[in-house]
Amino acid sequence: MIEKVVVLGSGSAGLLAALTLKRKLPQLEVEIVRDPDIGIIGVGEGSTPNLVSHLFNYVGIKRKRFYELAKPTWKLGIRFKWGPRGSFNYTFDQQLDQEFNELKAPNGFFCRESFSQASVSSCLMDEGKAFIRKPNGSPFIQGGHSFHIENEHLVECLESEAVASRVRITEGKMTGAERGDNGIEAIHLSDGRRIDADLFVDASGFRGELIGKVLEEPFVSFDKTLFCDRAVVGGWERGDEPILPYTTAEQMDSGWCWQIEHEQHINRGYVFSSDMISDEQAFEEFRRKNPKVPDTPRFVPFTAGHRRRPWVDNVFSVGNAAGFVEPLEATALMVICSQCKALATMIQQSTLELSSTMRDMYNGLQQKEWSLIRDFLGLHYKFNTAVDTPFWKRCREETDLSGIQDVLDFYEENGPSVLIRHLLPDFVNDFGVEGFLVMLVGNKAPCRKQYEPDSKQTRKWQQRCAFLAKQAKSGVDVKQALGFVRDPRWDWAEGK
Repeated sequence: MIEKVVVLGSGSAGLLAALTLKRKLPQLEVEIVRDPDIGIIGVGEGSTPNLVSHLFNYVGIKRKRFYELAKPTWKLGIRFKWGPRGSFNYTFDQQLDQEFNELKAPNGFFCRESFSQASVSSCLMDEGKAFIRKPNGSPFIQGGHSFHIENEHLVECLESEAVASRVRITEGKMTGAERGDNGIEAIHLSDGRRIDADLFVDASGFRGELIGKVLEEPFVSFDKTLFCDRAVVGGWERGDEPILPYTTAEQMDSGWCWQIEHEQHINRGYVFSSDMISDEQAFEEFRRKNPKVPDTPRFVPFTAGHRRRPWVDNVFSVGNAAGFVEPLEATALMVICSQCKALATMIQQSTLELSSTMRDMYNGLQQKEWSLIRDFLGLHYKFNTAVDTPFWKRCREETDLSGIQDVLDFYEENGPSVLIRHLLPDFVNDFGVEGFLVMLVGNKAPCRKQYEPDSKQTRKWQQRCAFLAKQAKSGVDVKQALGFVRDPRWDWAEGK
């Protein structure tokens, strides 16, 4: 019987886990153990729409309070400066996974040459606008968006909400754990305290204090598909640069570079493969292409992969303790939200008595999900033919996508047909069929099947694109939208 839960770690993963459990199961005693020697990772974070849904709809944080504490800006998708097109947009609305009644083929067949106005969000991104306008001039803050957030602001917001929900936060450094028949009985802190629980949530980050060090659960590496294992991080205070409504992912000689947009700060980071380029070479390239980056580099090592079983005995791991992949698609918060929701749902539906078969089911689903994330990210690299450095040649030649070979075979023979969905499993992430189609079409992956629209079909497609572009051109940019939502007259209930 689950009565008490201890969460080890107080970063965004630990706070989201504790807050989710306490909001959905208020009868539980939930305690966070926070190591005072471990600080907040000071990087910007991108996210996907499931964060918006999780925070506001599932957990019930008030929008007004979140905007005040977390200080987010909006993200409509990712601008890829990538591949043979030079650039393309991957948005949170549907560009290619749809088929309009007036057209005789799915959208992807109309984007062979130009892939710039396939959805309203893509048009908004091209115009540097965040939202279309309502008739009264205010922004229509539709659901197809997520956020850019500075990690310290997100943690501050989540901690405030957790404390208000009666989550207890205990300061202390874990020095050991006490094993029992059902897993871990208690953890020991450096000052001698013993903290017991029925369920432990390991949110201790890459250290994996419980799932890795105590239970010694093996780690499954993604090194056959994803070659990047290191990042150099930097940023600068915003000057007169516009606040872009998207994350930028830009190809580099030995990896790629992100740009995350905050109101007062621009966050940059170069993700690279350490066996293809040295730290010094990576920083030199990073600084040369981003001269505003500070002189002192900060390097972040990581290993892409996941725990073979993220839930072992009575230890449930979340966030980086469970698995990690490079931030190419902002998977971190997306995965954490789905993990937290899954745990809360399983405790609810088991009436506080979690079973071994439920644990086995979850572990199996997580293995499939991590494999799909791995293959989706690998897809970004495999078909980028624009760069001929040793790193990108290796990506094209060695990236292992055997897990989705049937999907690639189907696309090569049939093109961007939406029927490809039948070869992909049900998703618990935000990528979906749309993500796979955008990466294949965006990178001009070869396919034999082409559709040649007649003049009438071409005209209808062009008219649709022109309509979306006109809506976007008169839209509201990020700075203007922030002004609206900060106005005391803004109606949060109605979004106007």
